Order: sequence, then structure tokens, then C-alpha cells
Amino acid sequence: MKNLPGGVCFDFNGVIVNDERLHCTALIDTLAEMGVALDEASFYRDYLGFDDLTCLKQGLTRAGMTLDHNGLAELHHRKRARYRGMLEREMTLVPGVTDFIVALLHRESPLAIVSAAPRDEIDYVLRRAGLDESFAAVVASDDTTVLKPDPEAYHRALVLLGLPPQRCVAIEDSLTGLASGRAAGLQVVMLTTSCSRERLEQEQPAAVWEDFVGRRPEELPWNPPSR
Repeated sequence: MKNLPGGVCFDFNGVIVNDERLHCTALIDTLAEMGVALDEASFYRDYLGFDDLTCLKQGLTRAGMTLDHNGLAELHHRKRARYRGMLEREMTLVPGVTDFIVALLHRESPLAIVSAAPRDEIDYVLRRAGLDESFAAVVASDDTTVLKPDPEAYHRALVLLGLPPQRCVAIEDSLTGLASGRAAGLQVVMLTTSCSRERLEQEQPAAVWEDFVGRRPEELPWNPPSR
């Protein structure tokens, strides 16, 4: 019996859209309005891969500040508005990602997005990139009760794709995402769009790529390594 094609679960920020820098700037500027200092190095070290609310709460807590529900919601709205404005002006996809997705679709691989981003941001980028019909499943922050590094989002994506973890590969750019994919039992390919190759290689993922330029689906670690 012919094996079904392996599936691929893509993270979104830093894997499909090259926007971690935009999130960094939007978070720094929004926290600065509250008198909370955050620099770029700290963002990439301590905040990368987490959702907006977690990042905002973490920044406030480290500064010894708290906000009530309404105050936090307003701060969240301002951060998202900043990010969306920058995204509309300068949206850039990760190099080679469109060709790589098309190649996967040609081999009939089922594809999913597994992300801590809100669904409306994912939908906006996919529509603008012409990729909105490419994914069989999208698991966004709206769809789970807990976010990465918990594996819930990956478990949900596997159910939607109808695949066991042994038949699916995750592609991530953050250590948070790597932990989530691994906890769900997937082999994980890491991109160096947000972390250095040296830092990623310390965690020994299945593979480390700069981006998707020149990459072929056959290079993905479809099966678990032999023991």
C-alpha cells in the first residue's frame, strides 16, 4: 500500500512571514508608553515565540507593574495596531517559502499553520501572499487554551490533518516552538530567521536552515531517526 504523503506544520511569524522584527519594534514602543524599557536583545532572548498578551504581561511584571483587564486590553490593542500598520507597509515573506509550499502541494502533502498569532493576522498575510488556499488547517491563538511551548496546538493540528506525529514535520524559528513541536512528537526543522545557527544547533533539532531558498520537500526529516 502506498504511503500517504507526509504533512508539514508551519509556524507563522518568522517562518512564513518575516515579521519578528516588526513584533519586536511594536512591543518595545508599546511598553515604552508605560515607562517600561525593553531592548531588542532581550526580546529575542526572552519574548520570541510567545503571544502578544504573554509578552505584554511579562514586560509589565518585570517592571513591577500590573494592569486591570481593561487596561491590559487597551495596551494589547495598541500593540496590535502598531504591528498591523508596519505589516501593511512592509510585509515580507521568508525567502523561498512560497516555492517551497507549492512544491509540497505538488506532492500532495497536507499542510497546517500552528501559531501563537491571532487568526485575523494569519488570514491577512495569507490572502495578501496568495497562500490562503494552501493550508488544510490553521491553528491560531484563538483556537487553543494554552499556547507554545505547550504541545496543544500541534496536537490539534495533527487531528485536523488526520496524521500521526510520525508522519508530520514541524518548521519553527523559536526555541518555544521547538519545545512545542518536540513535545507533540514531531521532528522539527529550525530556521535562523530569529535565532543564530549556533544557538539553534545547541538544541539539536532535526535540521537547521537559513530559509527555504533552494530547499526541496525531500530534505525534510519525514521519518523519525533510527534508534
